[in-house]
Amino acid sequence: MKFASVRVVTRKIDGMVAFYQRLSGLEALRPADGFAEMRFEGATLAMSSEQLIARFNAGAATAAANQSAILEFEVEDVDAVFDRMNACGTQVVMPTTLMPWGNRSLLLRDPDGNLVNVFSRPRV
Repeated sequence: MKFASVRVVTRKIDGMVAFYQRLSGLEALRPADGFAEMRFEGATLAMSSEQLIARFNAGAATAAANQSAILEFEVEDVDAVFDRMNACGTQVVMPTTLMPWGNRSLLLRDPDGNLVNVFSRPRV
């Protein structure tokens, strides 16, 4: 079995795509109206409009209702990400913080309120 992707259902597809493009510096693929993919090294983040879910899987998912998952991204320079995202008004839940296990971590909220952890591991 191959883990393929995580998909976030949203009412704000363009805002979500813009957020994750700004966060990552990657360009989203938009193979269909209301659907986008961000292909990161080792994982894919898919985004689907709530209209697509209503059309093909009515009632299966609700946009902006996540209270339990955290999307996590490992980067080289957490402070640079903080500066870039803070400058455009992204909601910062926790500014860059040194965690007890050695990671530098930054918690943000995407446009749907999903929690996003951006972190770097200690240099060894």
